[in-house]
Amino acid sequence: MRRLTNALMIACASVSTLALPAAATAQTPPASIGDRYVPAPWWMRDPVIASVGYVRTEVAANRASFGASFQSIDRSAAEASRKAADQVRALSQALAAYGVEAVRVETTVTIQPIYDQYRDENGVMRDNTRADRVARYQANASVSVSLRDVRQLERVYATVIASQPTAVGQVSFILQPDNELKTWLQGEAVKDAARRARAAVANAGATLGRVQVIDPTGRACQTDVLAGWPSYGGGNGGATDVTYSENRLEAAYAPPPPAPAPMASRGPTEDQIEAARLALQPPLRELNDQACVVYGLS
Repeated sequence: MRRLTNALMIACASVSTLALPAAATAQTPPASIGDRYVPAPWWMRDPVIASVGYVRTEVAANRASFGASFQSIDRSAAEASRKAADQVRALSQALAAYGVEAVRVETTVTIQPIYDQYRDENGVMRDNTRADRVARYQANASVSVSLRDVRQLERVYATVIASQPTAVGQVSFILQPDNELKTWLQGEAVKDAARRARAAVANAGATLGRVQVIDPTGRACQTDVLAGWPSYGGGNGGATDVTYSENRLEAAYAPPPPAPAPMASRGPTEDQIEAARLALQPPLRELNDQACVVYGLS
């Protein structure tokens, strides 16, 4: 039993001794910046061409948001709040008919006192900010509207305008790329890298070999072995314009579905909504991507 234990201890010590150099080697960089001679990446042992694909496209924004506010003034704080809430409630019911998947609404109500005023010794009007000198109360009801279906934007915006708010904010647009768009753009970047590689090899009078490396991040092609590894350069030399699926664009901005049926509320009527309708077109937003493909040469 004692001999078996000693044998196990010796074996474990041998394994630990052998593992230490490997761990140390893995943590040691192959070269330091500024060294006179540095190793090249493994895929440069034979003649290769490293091609970077740069692509850009423009896609219409698919999200929109804006805000509106309603004000009500009364001698009673409760009455001022009720009047403002009634205005927002009617609008909220009208917007809810579009569905939460298309339109999302957030509402808040705040109340602030309006004090009696007096002139000081210099003739400047000042508020008499005392609890017993409150003349009226002002209720501010704010509505924040976020649209996930921009086809409904014009009608939703008109619905808010027809509700006669005190103020309406500017419409903001953003592009939220979906996974399909991201995958498509990455694929176009790889195709562009292949096109550039074929053109460069043909101009140089060489023959394109098999693929050595495909790096969707593009970092592999940025290694500057001539200046001293690791060193990374920037600049894309001009992106290739690509066009996103026309069918997808037409489907995304097709005519909106039929308007929801009017709800039994004090919200705007159909005629008021149509009278307030304005042209609102989502702007185009630019997307860029890159990829690195390394080919052998023959």
